[in-house]
Amino acid sequence: MTLEISAAARDALAQWLITARALKGTSENTITAYLGDVTDFIAFMTGHHAQPQGLGALARIGVTDMRAWLAHLRAQDLSARSVARKLSAVKSFYRWLAEREGYEPTAVLSTRTPKFQKKLPRPLTEDAARAVIETVEDHASAPWIGARDAAVITLLYGCGLRISEALSLTGSDLPLGTALRITGKGGKERIVPVLPVARTAVARYAALCPYPITAQGPLFLGARGGPLNQRLVQKVTEQARLQLGLPATATPHAMRHSFATHLLAAGGDLRAIQELLGHSSLSTTQAYTAVDEVHLMKVYEASHPKAG
Repeated sequence: MTLEISAAARDALAQWLITARALKGTSENTITAYLGDVTDFIAFMTGHHAQPQGLGALARIGVTDMRAWLAHLRAQDLSARSVARKLSAVKSFYRWLAEREGYEPTAVLSTRTPKFQKKLPRPLTEDAARAVIETVEDHASAPWIGARDAAVITLLYGCGLRISEALSLTGSDLPLGTALRITGKGGKERIVPVLPVARTAVARYAALCPYPITAQGPLFLGARGGPLNQRLVQKVTEQARLQLGLPATATPHAMRHSFATHLLAAGGDLRAIQELLGHSSLSTTQAYTAVDEVHLMKVYEASHPKAG
């Protein structure tokens, strides 16, 4: 598809991504998604107009062109969420491009985003979260691998880390103290308290690991001594949930959801949880920490002066 895009458009796209990466701290995953979404958009317009889409042609894209593109996406049976993501990437590119080239981007920016129901995360119960941590060791090929898997999952649930954050820890973080400095999405740093159970789990793994854990190298190692792959953590979690009869939503990321939800259920402050999770928006935290109605009713009945 990139061959159908003019050199000027490819250069503009590359410069936009450099700006997004450098000035906004956009993650590499998001950069990759942006590249694919905007490249597909320009390639569609190339075919739609039967000519290369240079900067001048991109400036002339109108409302009917945008409607044709959206119809093209819907014909691919893409979800409203996926269409909304692609449109968001195109709008972001056009805001930057219009400012650089000085043309009017209204036709693109005024395109309505498809409505979709945001999926609320499904946290595990406290008992289920503990059971997952205990069960991941059962499928390990060696005791040290079982200790490693349990340590990673404990960090997800006990500290609310993303799986990528847990696997980005290095040997210099040993021994774990009472807090960790984590660099999350967009390069945002936060301080995360470390519970004794997490410190113990990581120390047990480090003591059993047959490979040297260097200060500059990854803390969590694979069976052959290289960096641990995210997919392996997902696989052992899947095996544990199948053994426990848990739903498919019981993923490593669900452990992070559970961390936030259980903190809120225990009376944790929403702003503090936002900081612990590294969310830039409180609305994101509110979605992660959706407490079930049964718990809310118990709190209401136990606390409200007129409930008795």
